Amino acid sequence: MTVHAPLSQTATGPGGPGGPAAPPYGTAPRDDAARRAELAAFLRSRRERITPEQVGLPRGSRRRTPGLRREEVAHLGAVGVTWYTWLEQARDIHVSPQVLDAVARALLLDRAERSHLFALAGAVDPKRGTECTGVTSELWQLLHQLAPFPAVVQNSRFDILAYNGTYGRLMCDLDALPEEDRNCMWLAFTHAEWRASVGDLEGTMRLMAAKFRASMAEHVAEPAWKALLARLMDASSEFREIWAQHEVIRPVSSVKLFRHPRVGTLQLTATSLWTGPNPGPKLLSYTPVDEMSRERLEQLAAEAAAEPSALAAV
Repeated sequence: MTVHAPLSQTATGPGGPGGPAAPPYGTAPRDDAARRAELAAFLRSRRERITPEQVGLPRGSRRRTPGLRREEVAHLGAVGVTWYTWLEQARDIHVSPQVLDAVARALLLDRAERSHLFALAGAVDPKRGTECTGVTSELWQLLHQLAPFPAVVQNSRFDILAYNGTYGRLMCDLDALPEEDRNCMWLAFTHAEWRASVGDLEGTMRLMAAKFRASMAEHVAEPAWKALLARLMDASSEFREIWAQHEVIRPVSSVKLFRHPRVGTLQLTATSLWTGPNPGPKLLSYTPVDEMSRERLEQLAAEAAAEPSALAAV
C-alpha cells in the first residue's frame, strides 16, 4: 500500500541519514510549532526515565543527566546526534517513519507511547500493531453477546476496529483480509464480494463518501486520513467521481438490504451507539426486520461460530 505522508520525508544532513534538513522557507503554523514543542518535551521525559543499565550502558562516575544522554539515545537508535538534538529542541525538521521507529525502540516505548510519538511527529507508523485500539474488554463481551446480530466497532474514518463472527461473514470473510484493507470505505469501493452484498450500493457509496468528507474536515492534515483518501482516489474511478461532487449527508433509511451468497437476502435495521465522545468510535449493530432475516442471521452466526476466528479485531 502506498502511503502519502508529506510531513514524514527522510531528512539528510550533518547527522547522516535521518539527520537535520534545512528548514523550509516561511513560518510554520502555530499548531505545528506547538506540536513540535510537545514532541520535544515528550522525548526528553522518556529519555530521562531510562537508566543506562536498562540498555546495557555503563553509568560512569560523572553522569549528571537523569537517565540517558542525547548522544546515547542517538547511538542506540543509530541516528544522527545532531538530528536527535534538534528534535528535542523542537527545531523545524522533517523525519522519516523509519527513524521514528528507531527512536521508539531506543527509548523503550510501549504501544501507547509509540502511537503518541508518531502522532506528534505527524507520521504514519510503518509497524502498526494488531491490538484493537480503543476497544475495551467490556466492549468485546458486548460484541460477542450481540450474536447472532452482526455488530462492529468502527471509527470516523471507517476503520474496522473489532467485530463479532456474524458481522465478519455478513459481507465477506473479514478474517481473510489484510489489516490495511479492513476499512468500510475501501471495501465499499474496491472489494467485489463486499459490493455485491450491499442492496443499494450507489446510495451506500454516496452516503459513506459524504460522511467521510464531513469527518475529515477535523482531520484534514493527518497523514492516516490523507493516505486513505489518496489510496481511494488511485483505486476507484467511482470514488473520484463522487468525491468531486462534494455531496453532503442526506437523510437515509436505517433499513439495509444485504445479499449473502449462502443464506440469502437479509433485511436489517442499523443502530449506532457511540462508545466515546462524538465523533469517536461507535458500535454499529444490525437487527432483523422480519423472521426470515432472523433465521438467516442465526444460520450465519452458527457458521461463524464453527470456525476458530469467529471474533476478530484489527
